[in-house]
Amino acid sequence: MNSTCIGEQHNLEHYLFPVVYIFVIIVSVPANIGSLCVSFLQVKKENELGIYLFSLSLSDLLYALTLLPWIDYTWNKDNWTFSPALCNGSAFLMYMNLYSSTAFLTCIAVDRYLAVAYPLKFSFLRSRRFAFMVSIAICVLEAIFNAVMLWKDETATEYCNAKKSNFTLCYDKYPLEKWQINLSLFRTCFGFAVPLIIIMICNRKVYQAVQHNQATENSEKKKIIKLLITITLTFVLCFMPFHVMLLIRCILEHDMSFDDHQRSGKHTFAIYRITVALASLNCVADPILYCFVTETGKSDIWNILKFCTGKHKKSQRQKQGVFSVSTRDTMELEILE
Repeated sequence: MNSTCIGEQHNLEHYLFPVVYIFVIIVSVPANIGSLCVSFLQVKKENELGIYLFSLSLSDLLYALTLLPWIDYTWNKDNWTFSPALCNGSAFLMYMNLYSSTAFLTCIAVDRYLAVAYPLKFSFLRSRRFAFMVSIAICVLEAIFNAVMLWKDETATEYCNAKKSNFTLCYDKYPLEKWQINLSLFRTCFGFAVPLIIIMICNRKVYQAVQHNQATENSEKKKIIKLLITITLTFVLCFMPFHVMLLIRCILEHDMSFDDHQRSGKHTFAIYRITVALASLNCVADPILYCFVTETGKSDIWNILKFCTGKHKKSQRQKQGVFSVSTRDTMELEILE
């Protein structure tokens, strides 16, 4: 596919994306590795939420690692210097892990809601076996839905006549192809809108349970409510701008050529690419909000670090007292049970 160069786009991404992506990798890789360790401890304690958190951390970690070739791509001003097969694989893994993360965040919200609203019911939904099956199903479905990216031609040559240079684009072409529009609409609906609605409903139910619980101190209520609001806002701020701009692109670029909307398309595409960078920040926020925000989570990480350095000898009592991320740890919900 040939197109006319959007020059400003390359200048913007040349500086913005490498800086953002390097920051994401430097922060999220160790953070998610730590989150994997903490959630693994909880899985061993037979807590189903640990499986969702482990899956979320693994998905975020893999997403961060897929940013490495994109750093080179954007640093070269949207010029893909690797093989077309690596372009297909990189795009596939990036989007698969991105939407796996939204699915696991939804599972965590539902699990917390069930723990608060129905602590003695739906035990089969809050078992390790069920959580493991759901996690596997999410990975398989995401792989199937994004598999089209593996056999489609993801590279295209962009001709910049003014600069007398060419760029080899990878995946994000202008305008979007018909199959990309259909896939994007599907992702926006089932990968973002549906999870957002479920997360907001579940968090609202937990908020109401906290407000009406007489045994909870006001300071603890404020702490839990603040965390609920932060989690919801983080999801919205990271993913909503990207999907709103993606939806706008699908509408504007449906059955059109580049020349039809060259001016509006140029600005829309530039804003869209900024929201792509914003979405990547989610894998930095997840381990902080879901594993390290509570005192228990901080204690777990500190104990793990001391254990790894050989400075921490646990007694049997200490082993029984060490908790990891769980419903009670990540949301302080033990006061509600």
